Amino acid sequence: MQWEPISTAPFDRDLELAVIDRDGPHALVFPCRRTIAGWIKAETKEKLEVRPTHWREWQPAS
Repeated sequence: MQWEPISTAPFDRDLELAVIDRDGPHALVFPCRRTIAGWIKAETKEKLEVRPTHWREWQPAS
């Protein structure tokens, strides 16, 4: 599945996020959701302090 620009991320859907940190770009290993207040972990509703660059649909492990 192709990465989409973060500016097009939908609200209230499980997403996989890509972030760039001091180690370079990587995908987060848990589903996230965009809310009016910012990004949260989908399962725990914990607020995330991230600045993602891209998103794609979360694909649960089979």
